Amino acid sequence: MHIRNFSIIAHIDHGKSTLADRLLQATNAVSAREAKEQQLDSMDLERERGITIKASAVTVMHRHNGEDYMLNFIDTPGHVDFGYEVSRALKACEGALLIVDASQGVEAQTVVNTYLAVEQDLEIVPVLNKIDLPGARPDEIAEEVEQVLGIDALECLPVSAKTGEGIPELLSAICDRFPEPRKPVMKQTRALIFDAVYDDYRGVIVYCRVFDGKLKVGDKIRMMGIERTFNITELGKYTPKPEKHKEIGPGETCYLVAAIKTLGDVRVGDTITIDHDPAPEALSGYEPPMQMVFCDFYPSTTEEKGNSFEELRDAMEKLILNDSSFTYQAVHSEALGFGFRCGFLGLLHMDIIQERLEREGGVQVVQTAPTVSYKIKMRGKGGEIFEKEIHNPADLPDAGLIVEFSEPICKVEIMTPGDYIGEIMKLCMERRGVFKNQSFVSHGREMLTFEIPLAEIIFDFYDKLKGISQGYATMDYHVERYDKNDLVKVAILINGEPVEALSLICHRDRAVQRGKLLLHKLKKQIDRHQFEIPLQAAIGGKIIARETIAALRKDVTAKCYGGDVSRKRKLLEAQKRGKSKMKAVGSVNIPQKAFMSVLDTSE
Repeated sequence: MHIRNFSIIAHIDHGKSTLADRLLQATNAVSAREAKEQQLDSMDLERERGITIKASAVTVMHRHNGEDYMLNFIDTPGHVDFGYEVSRALKACEGALLIVDASQGVEAQTVVNTYLAVEQDLEIVPVLNKIDLPGARPDEIAEEVEQVLGIDALECLPVSAKTGEGIPELLSAICDRFPEPRKPVMKQTRALIFDAVYDDYRGVIVYCRVFDGKLKVGDKIRMMGIERTFNITELGKYTPKPEKHKEIGPGETCYLVAAIKTLGDVRVGDTITIDHDPAPEALSGYEPPMQMVFCDFYPSTTEEKGNSFEELRDAMEKLILNDSSFTYQAVHSEALGFGFRCGFLGLLHMDIIQERLEREGGVQVVQTAPTVSYKIKMRGKGGEIFEKEIHNPADLPDAGLIVEFSEPICKVEIMTPGDYIGEIMKLCMERRGVFKNQSFVSHGREMLTFEIPLAEIIFDFYDKLKGISQGYATMDYHVERYDKNDLVKVAILINGEPVEALSLICHRDRAVQRGKLLLHKLKKQIDRHQFEIPLQAAIGGKIIARETIAALRKDVTAKCYGGDVSRKRKLLEAQKRGKSKMKAVGSVNIPQKAFMSVLDTSE
């Protein structure tokens, strides 16, 4: 039997999941009665948003030219934040189906995913999907694929995942054009773990690809990275229903169950080998994912409503079993109590994690403004200089100790129709962007390359870009390096007391503007008290902006009519003394809405 391992990669909404559905139906893996849309997107959130979040692996059988083929394919996410899922899936394959929308053409994420596949040395088969649409231009788009990606236009296969047109030809191309898995290089077993999920009843289910040797039910396996051993109780494949197998040979993908209790015992990218006859060296795994966006999650209601810190921690522990690409650690804030500092791959990833916590964990969370990770070089007590990573403005040491302050710089590639270039350039320049390159993609479409600090794009850059281009522009970004810059911490003082949860890090040139904007918003959110409340933004000991919330005043002179003015003055002086005394001992109530107002950067 011939084996073909391949991934389905594309930009968002170019039809990967629909094509996967068609392949399942064309190979009779699911009957017409069982078929449903987005067959492999098992999460409610994936179905509602119409996006793929987790890559899913499936095995189907196909007969081609009188011979049997086993097709193992992985449907991957398209969004930039889940690029890590894509790179993991590609490591388990020899080929990739690159889907391009026949009406939209090559998009930013198409280019990135193609480079990921080329780096892994995979055979790429370009597929022009959605040829049934009235606006489809398959011939033009094939030329575009050749120009932008350097893949021969004649190799493109026109298909419609919706109607099924061109699917038989696609299956033939998969069998003919993708290479066989490489021959085993040693007799010892080596299997690469490319994903793992947690099941309440069976423990951790590990997805792996066998490169050398074989796995059998009952084998005692060893995880080479963490040196733990387990006994395999179940092996199988998803077809897409789970189907048990006694043995899995080289070149095949499978799932295995081995009574693994916690996901800490499994590391994605680790190598599985047999305990009594281990492989001399492990397979090359994956680089750990880089968390780029950080924010704090706090339980939103008080203990009485039963939504406590413990419940949030339980929900986090369950979620990290299923998504190992985010991190969390406990923190404490004066204003919001105990919570967690979490790291994410990007903003959509943060949004998805928050929604999954609320749905799957049943907790309501308050999140603080997202920040990025900065690097500082600082002076120690003995005068030595060392480097430190900062995820939270509250962790910054005294400005006098900082020798160098660096921020992450992204390479941003924007694909856009020519009409919007001027406006997009203006947006990027406002965000401290540096123009790098402009290239012609096809008639009426250009690719712009900028270098922009990550801190400037994590808030609302994508929304602004979509607004300017009427939804036509697409972007991809990845962090290239850290550059030193003139960055400062803007502290917010309420009634003379610094409130760490409201402080922020920004460029010195922007500090006054950001400080004024934030104080203006806080003034609207904080209620008036019996005494006057000064709101201040400061860099070090220097106040850069101020707003004042006026006191609630009772008219103490209302009962005085006519008579001596000194009597009125006496009453007003007494009131003034009372107010200053109250200000000294009174505390300001800051509502949770005030902390959320930091999130909004719109003017």
